[in-house]
Amino acid sequence: MELHDVWFVVIAVLWTGYFFLEGFDFGVGVLTKLLARNRVEKRVLINTIGPVWDGNEVWLLTAAGATFAAFPDWYATLFSGFYLPLLLILVCLIVRGVAFEYRAKRPEERWQHNWEQAIFWTSLIPAFLWGVAFGNIVRGVKIDATKEYVGTLLDLFNPYALLGGLVTLTLFTFHGTVFTALKTVGDIRVRARKLAFALGLVTSVAALAFLGWTQVSRGDGTSLVSMVIAVVALVVAIVMIKAGREGWSFALSGVTIAAAVAMLFLTLFPNVMPSSLNPDWSLTVTNAASSPYTLKIMTWCAAIATPLVLLYQSWTYWVFRKRIGTQHIADAH
Repeated sequence: MELHDVWFVVIAVLWTGYFFLEGFDFGVGVLTKLLARNRVEKRVLINTIGPVWDGNEVWLLTAAGATFAAFPDWYATLFSGFYLPLLLILVCLIVRGVAFEYRAKRPEERWQHNWEQAIFWTSLIPAFLWGVAFGNIVRGVKIDATKEYVGTLLDLFNPYALLGGLVTLTLFTFHGTVFTALKTVGDIRVRARKLAFALGLVTSVAALAFLGWTQVSRGDGTSLVSMVIAVVALVVAIVMIKAGREGWSFALSGVTIAAAVAMLFLTLFPNVMPSSLNPDWSLTVTNAASSPYTLKIMTWCAAIATPLVLLYQSWTYWVFRKRIGTQHIADAH
């Protein structure tokens, strides 16, 4: 396997890690409106992801940085062609981080309410737009012979990409609801289970439609295996949350995300960004990659740094592993 193929796999793994981790905290952000009944319950939800949300975003920075270094032409075409949607995602992530930090800085109800609104919208919008972005990457966009995106903003909001956005939004929300049931106690845990079951049914329909569409249009035998794993894992996750087995349900919803991302990257390879104008103009792992020397240096750096990052992040989750409930929220809040 050539180094550019290795880095294609590495980038796929980084996006998988990002969607698995940031997916549930996007979902928890959406739940501040769907599940929480009062300000105390909103605080419970925010506290479940408070120690980890910023660490989850590191996976996005790493995925973007790896793309820039390993496949500069892919990075340039993607970030120029998808400029406005990606800018909106970036703004949402900035505002979201500020909202987490500033919400409790003042006691006024209006102040806290406004930041809670910001948490909801800046969780929902990126969860939807990531699906739109990856839907377009897999479907193919208007790239010319000079590797430039020549389409318009409206071209990105096609039926396939919008369905992809619906899938990521519902799947991340389901993932976050299961995580909430896993991390809370009391009435909010019971309601999270019930909501997760309902969301799981909606998610399964949307995911089956999107993955089936992807398989029919671009799939092969390998991607079909990933699709089957994703669908079966999602169905079993729904069964597990109905049975009150939150840990198994969370793990299986993670498997669903990983298998779905794997399927998308399998349908892409060896392309990294197909051209809908002419297949010969598509960006591939070969014509979009950096030099072999650059990829070699990156490989050594990744081999040293990645285990350290994984150990540190695993330790963080272990330290903050206990459940919380409304009884753990101080009256002052």
